[in-house]
Amino acid sequence: MIRGLARVWGALLLAGMLLVITAAPGRAFGSVRPVPGPVVRFYDPPAKDWLPGHRGVDLAAAVGTPVRAAAPGRVSVAQVIAGRGVVTIVHGELRTTYEPVQARVRVGEQVGAGDVIGTVQAGHCPAACLHVGGKRGDEYLDPLTESAGRVRLLPSSALALARKLAAERAADDGFSGSGSGLLLNPVGGAIGSPFGRRFHPIFHEWRMHEGVDLHASCGTAIRAAADGTVRSVSYDSSGGHRLVIAHAGRLTTHYLHAQGYRVHRGQKVSRGEVVGRVGSTGWSTACHLHFGTKLNGRLVNPARFL
Repeated sequence: MIRGLARVWGALLLAGMLLVITAAPGRAFGSVRPVPGPVVRFYDPPAKDWLPGHRGVDLAAAVGTPVRAAAPGRVSVAQVIAGRGVVTIVHGELRTTYEPVQARVRVGEQVGAGDVIGTVQAGHCPAACLHVGGKRGDEYLDPLTESAGRVRLLPSSALALARKLAAERAADDGFSGSGSGLLLNPVGGAIGSPFGRRFHPIFHEWRMHEGVDLHASCGTAIRAAADGTVRSVSYDSSGGHRLVIAHAGRLTTHYLHAQGYRVHRGQKVSRGEVVGRVGSTGWSTACHLHFGTKLNGRLVNPARFL
């Protein structure tokens, strides 16, 4: 699918529809990231121009953090608008906007990539952050679109196409309804992080999330999702304590980050039987259960079965 997206983006580039800027994954468009913090809210444009949405990205940043120009340009706005400081820089046919910012530049001033244009103010996120937006004419752009180690500026129409193609990478990625109930929810918790591509909370880059994260406190009983046979009980640095159970119909269920398991390879288990306890081992930021499913060896969205 990545190769497919690359072909689509390449075609758009040849058609003159894309501006491609080489950068590390996750940078704001341009050669410089305005602030060093991770993304805390992504671009989420509304279906119609007049509806509410999020027409930019929010980057974590403490009050007083220096804000840097993402690319060379001319300052067109440096003032307080609707109670918050706003700086806008024109880069040819593109514009970048930064808020809330205490401006250190003046309208008409030329700035270079990485020049400090102000400092972060409070008022946009519950915890301080910098909102970065981009436009070409009247069209809003997604400042962060990562693919194969590059950041690309796409018109919203091209971005919608790219996202549609990405969603088709796996038929299950877009599932958001009620599941079949075929499997028992192993901990009874709500889904915190869904199946599919996500911005990794530890590595701060886009990665495939091969299951769902279920909310559960440390020590909560983990129960077998269905009758089956334990295929493996293991430990590794990413998944921590890991359990795989094989079920009828070539379905397997996968349980990660546990404190430990009370079953062994080859053991028969019943639906609802306690097999372990919730933990936070491996690449984990807090206690929860990562629950995955495979059908015929292929990843599928567990939410379809819960």
